[in-house]
Amino acid sequence: MATRKGGAMRISIDRGGTFTDCIGSFPVPISDEFPTGRREVIVKLLSVDPKNYSDAPREGIRRILEIATGQSHPRDKPVDTSQLESIRMGTTVATNALLERKGEPCALLITKGFKDLLLIGNQSRPKIFDLAIRKPDILYQQVVEVDERVILVDPHKDSTNDDSLGILKGISGEFIKILKRPDLELVKNDLKRLYEDGYRSVAICLMHSYTFPEHERLLGQVASSLGYTHISLSSAIMPMIKIVPRGTSSTADAYLTPCIRKYVDGFISGFDEHLVANARLEFMQSDGGLVPVNKFSGFRAILSGPAAGVVGYALTSYSKKENLPVIGFDMGGTSTDVSRFDGRYEHVYETTTAGVTIQAPQLDIHTVAAGGGSRLFFRNKMFVVGPESASAHPGPACYRKDGPLTVTDANLILGRLIPEYFPKIFGPNEDLPLDIEITRQRFKELTIEINALAEKGEEMSIEEVAYGFIRVANETMCRPIRNLTEAKGHDTSQHILACFGGAGGQHACAIAHNLGIKKILIHRYSSVLSAYGLSLANVVHETQEPSAEIYSAKSLPHLKERIKALSEICSAELRSQGFTEEFSIEHEIYLNLRYQGTDFGIMTLKPQDSWEFDKAFTEKYQHEFGFTFPDRDILVDDIRIRGIGKIYNTIQGDVFEESKKITSHLVEESQSNGTHSVYFTDGRVQTPIYLLENLKIGDKVPGPSMIIDANSTILVTPKSNALITRSHVIITAGDGEPHKATTDMDPIQLSIFGHRFMSIAEQMGRTLQKTSISTNIKERLDFSCALFGPDGGLIANAPHIPVHLGSLSYAVKYQMEFYKDELEDGDVILSNHPQAGGSHLPDMSVITPVFNEGKIIFFVASRGHHADIGGILPGSMPPHSKELYEEGAAVKSFKLIKKKRFDVDGLTDILLYQPAKFPGCSGTRCLRDNISDLKAQVAANHKGIILIKALIQEYGLEVVQAYMMYIRENAELSVRKLLKDVNRRMGGKNLKAVDYMDDGSPIQLEISIDGKNGTAVFDFHGTGPEVYGNTNAPLSVTFSAIIYCLRCLIAEDIPLNQGCLTPIDILIPPKSFLNPSGRAAVVGGNVLTSQRLVDVILRAFEACAASQGDCNNLTFGKGGKTEDEKEILEGWGYYETIAGGSGAGPTWDGQSGVHTHMTNTRITDPEILERRYDHAIILREFSLRRGSGGPGLHRGGDGVIRDLEFREPLQVSILSERRVYHPYGLKDGKDGARGLNLWVRNVDGNVRIINLGGKNSVKVSSGDRVVICTPGGGGWGAPISSADMTADEAIERFLH
Repeated sequence: MATRKGGAMRISIDRGGTFTDCIGSFPVPISDEFPTGRREVIVKLLSVDPKNYSDAPREGIRRILEIATGQSHPRDKPVDTSQLESIRMGTTVATNALLERKGEPCALLITKGFKDLLLIGNQSRPKIFDLAIRKPDILYQQVVEVDERVILVDPHKDSTNDDSLGILKGISGEFIKILKRPDLELVKNDLKRLYEDGYRSVAICLMHSYTFPEHERLLGQVASSLGYTHISLSSAIMPMIKIVPRGTSSTADAYLTPCIRKYVDGFISGFDEHLVANARLEFMQSDGGLVPVNKFSGFRAILSGPAAGVVGYALTSYSKKENLPVIGFDMGGTSTDVSRFDGRYEHVYETTTAGVTIQAPQLDIHTVAAGGGSRLFFRNKMFVVGPESASAHPGPACYRKDGPLTVTDANLILGRLIPEYFPKIFGPNEDLPLDIEITRQRFKELTIEINALAEKGEEMSIEEVAYGFIRVANETMCRPIRNLTEAKGHDTSQHILACFGGAGGQHACAIAHNLGIKKILIHRYSSVLSAYGLSLANVVHETQEPSAEIYSAKSLPHLKERIKALSEICSAELRSQGFTEEFSIEHEIYLNLRYQGTDFGIMTLKPQDSWEFDKAFTEKYQHEFGFTFPDRDILVDDIRIRGIGKIYNTIQGDVFEESKKITSHLVEESQSNGTHSVYFTDGRVQTPIYLLENLKIGDKVPGPSMIIDANSTILVTPKSNALITRSHVIITAGDGEPHKATTDMDPIQLSIFGHRFMSIAEQMGRTLQKTSISTNIKERLDFSCALFGPDGGLIANAPHIPVHLGSLSYAVKYQMEFYKDELEDGDVILSNHPQAGGSHLPDMSVITPVFNEGKIIFFVASRGHHADIGGILPGSMPPHSKELYEEGAAVKSFKLIKKKRFDVDGLTDILLYQPAKFPGCSGTRCLRDNISDLKAQVAANHKGIILIKALIQEYGLEVVQAYMMYIRENAELSVRKLLKDVNRRMGGKNLKAVDYMDDGSPIQLEISIDGKNGTAVFDFHGTGPEVYGNTNAPLSVTFSAIIYCLRCLIAEDIPLNQGCLTPIDILIPPKSFLNPSGRAAVVGGNVLTSQRLVDVILRAFEACAASQGDCNNLTFGKGGKTEDEKEILEGWGYYETIAGGSGAGPTWDGQSGVHTHMTNTRITDPEILERRYDHAIILREFSLRRGSGGPGLHRGGDGVIRDLEFREPLQVSILSERRVYHPYGLKDGKDGARGLNLWVRNVDGNVRIINLGGKNSVKVSSGDRVVICTPGGGGWGAPISSADMTADEAIERFLH
């Protein structure tokens, strides 16, 4: 390391939202007290205290200097830097600017046709049951479209022609064709205009710039010449494929980095002029590495503070000899962060924070909205914790600001917080302790409310209520830990729990007990561990390039050359910072690998002593997913080098080795600071209090006890014990407080089981997403997973795709009736037939019974949309199908696995050969993908079975099944309450609504409600007959639509299960298109009729105006039978659903460019779409269809325009609705615009624009385009101005 002029003071600072933690380290004579020859000083202060100081980190440094030097450092003078060696900082400046949307005003330059791309995003909505859809705000204020275009090509098929400016090889090795270079003079004029409007920060993101950045660089040079102070090129900040996350990353950088610079400039201004010469000034990035201040950028700073905490526990808690991975548990005021360390930091490369998707290396940190400030509720006989928070203001009830009850209040009432040992910073003069009396009064009121609904003899005390909320909070925090470990194939119990953060010590033992963990580590600096982690961290510089090579012995030499070049870039940067290659620079070499035909990559670290990346990749894939694809090529998507510069010797002593050498002894009673009454399961116990500063190394503290230091409280529960070491408190968790759950209903246990059941369904979903191969399941997330009782009734359905909500239960019940007692342990059933509970044929359901002692005790099931299962057209979504067989393989029941054998032959017959026997039909066009995805569904079910059996082992079968019924009853109670409220609001009258499909078929509904009992009859008599088309909807689809609507109308987070339909009778006339015959085509019923059903139901309830009423199903592909039916050609099918406008409501405007109601699938990123499928597609435009939302007091959301050009002959099909009938407005709101599907043909040099209608299939030629204009949402309430155009008038003006 190059030396600097300053002293030897090292300072690390974590600037949080509420507190700023500072640790100073300076030399002292070596002694028993300071064996390392350095003393550490901790300063903790408020992050914002304008009465006393302008900047908390600088004030912390000033205070540390006064302690270290014994000299005064006045606040009104610049801080003397002569004693400083380094300042390291983690900060929430970027995070807060993002959360509060207070960044630098910035503009976006993007390829023409994509001005709304980042606004549309992946088109999914964040919360599927919110009618008032809220999407996060975009970060840029102005957008300029740049008329330039680059496409990917196959050099063997494409050659230079008149429409091309040449074929070039990109950085990734892919070939590109420049269709249009940017007109730099036009761009300059646009940038001048923005500059004159006050913009100084700009983000630039162009299609395929990850591999061809030249156009972005040219635009960046123009912006620089005009004086822009911050220019963010997407190709420079993160050269990875996917324009949407790369675009949001570049706009985040343009939005946040100027804020960081302003903060840094202000921070530096308070020091003397020698700061830069005397001290290293470094900041923590989200990836756990430090960078010099001049390299620190906003989009890499979002997890700056939490990342430092991960470094802190990783380097102080992990033992190579013990080889036990560590779970980090950081519990703060409003949320809890959990993470995992097994000797290597676990990074993710695409995350969403505050609604913004960031594409950059970040430590894999999961956040749950449960912390000390999480609010407590009693809803529908359930204990609920969060996600609402009391925040810093007003804070918990005990903070004396009239705040609500929180987890902190529950700990206070139970004696787990002691006011005498808590800072006295409350009240009008900020000098009073926590107010236990107001907390007691609030809990008394809540207890009276809870006991009013309890059976006689089952009333609860105040302490039992508070303790119940603590148990629910603990389970809420365990859920992300289980997802972090079990979902990746790790045994949660085989971990160490490293607990830190201000509130974690009160919950550590209970969390460990719930997870089966035996060892808990709490560092002496646990309350300031993020600051301590900064002192241990290394400087990091990363470089990355895209690639498109197949990994093989042939390609490895070229990869090595690229790795060497990138490593040298890292080394050169680190050398410029004073590091030396010989002693302090290391490289971590990664290849981002994936199997051919999949989109899921694994960033694979180079093995220590070899270049066998393929072996490391397949081992990791096998561990995480349980299988590999030995017959598929491995592709290299990215080459990443992580250069590490080591400044100090940060090797920590092994705490477990130390504990083995310590002679432990029971703590002496004289060391206790008295006792305090603490509530545990069996009541209150006088519990000894120990101050950590008074305990000696080797002291063993038995539970129950409390260990307190200046900033945190550690609760050691009965049967546990704590050992004091030099650096840690090591808690050996006992058996914990036993489960006292019985088959009697307990509202606390009901909440806990609600979390556990939902966690099982969620983990099944994660397993399916990760192990599947198709775009539909892995990227678009078109799947659902659920858990069912032995009667086939739904218990828990993770919030995946709403149209699957009710129908999966009917699929399970059909198989029960079909097989009766013939199912055996290990059987796995495949089904998709509409009369067997299917939705439409591409949705394949895999159902597995769970046995115990020869009896079925549960079912698990997963349903995924397969890209092709045969039929008359690629994609198996034919718009003109008239009979079921035309839509592909129809399976009522097939044992996919029998006697542990996967029946590949039988499956091949069902999917490939049987559908091809019908006239004009082919079998599946992608059998290999079908088999892979079905195996993924089997794996998801297997994950569910493992988790259910673990739950049964923990609680007993009778208890688990009892709560399965109670959780349904709870949902039933919520629906009955809703129906009673609606009946009262509507004056007891029946609810009626009717709407018409585009073919004129009516959906007619009358709802009669019994206001006394909270029951209802949904009567669909008057609905049209079965149609000779494919908009017939299986019965199960109507049930799903009703469950979805009821859940939306209940504005609370309730369990979603079969209980929702218990108070409902549903009357559907036989032979109607909502109850069709077994041979009826149904592919449109699932994706079109379901949406129109929801519109009708919500219209009856007068809940909101109509949304787009459609999924805009677009399919294209090739292959299958030739026209003469003599040959079957291999091919592919692609399927997407396209967003539209949502309906406005009484208090909200509709959302634009979003999926509504019965679907929530994501759309494929434009760059992925153009890369896959033989480069057969160019996406010309994906933007909002402005003006298509219906006018009103609250305006409907706008639809979108999606314009695709085809580069080879393909079969293209559109299946859509609302091309004839408008999405209705309500309460005098105007209708939304109808959709429009256009085919733009080049015939003999003439352009023909043809209306395809709502449902059609065409064979397009090379150069043809299909333009889908999706419907807007209806408006609510009369427009304020009579001059407001109707949606159709706005569209007419827009088109012409």
